[in-house]
Amino acid sequence: MTLFDLKFDYYLDPLCGWCYASAPALAGLAEKYPDQLAMRPSGLFFDPRPVASIADHAERNDRHIQKITGQRFTEAYHQGVMRSKGGVFGSNFLTRAMVALGQYEAALEPNFLHDAQIARYVQGKDTSRAREVALVACRTAAKAAIELNVAEFEDKLTNCAELERETQARISDTQARQASLPRGVPLLVVTLDGRPTPLSGEKLYRGAAALFEALDDLLKTIAGRELN
Repeated sequence: MTLFDLKFDYYLDPLCGWCYASAPALAGLAEKYPDQLAMRPSGLFFDPRPVASIADHAERNDRHIQKITGQRFTEAYHQGVMRSKGGVFGSNFLTRAMVALGQYEAALEPNFLHDAQIARYVQGKDTSRAREVALVACRTAAKAAIELNVAEFEDKLTNCAELERETQARISDTQARQASLPRGVPLLVVTLDGRPTPLSGEKLYRGAAALFEALDDLLKTIAGRELN
């Protein structure tokens, strides 16, 4: 891989169950190529809606994801979050938190996404709420020796106009890029020597080893073209 100019763009929404399905692949990618990975939040679920409007669909989807990938979705999540009376479903605070943490270190963005997915789908924390998001974000930052105050970070998520502008700019940039790409998230665009190749579906849901195998095949294909 080192012989090529290599970068990765990962298109996502923090509340997308299929993005959680691709979490092991993303974790491996973030560990191996931290400086070449850019997170592209799409805003798919940014605007909050009543959680009841999506609960049944989400549960069917989640159980299918668990069956084919092994990713855990607990009853604490299904009952305590998705069946919460008066609950909302929206990735606005999660997306803002990702952008805010990225202002410290870009590597915090994929780490935070993973921590937020575990908090929601396994621990049953309602990560559509600013307080829960702030708690996760501060834990993610602490693992990188960055100390943040939970109350101050929660206030930033809910009241900082500058963070909101930066978040909307990130989403707008992502959506502009998506116009020329296959629809939906998750999507990984691998760019080797200026040649972008989208990867999705099974290549992302089978874990890091399968993703690296796909990347090796892609590299061989490009190398073969250059030899011809």
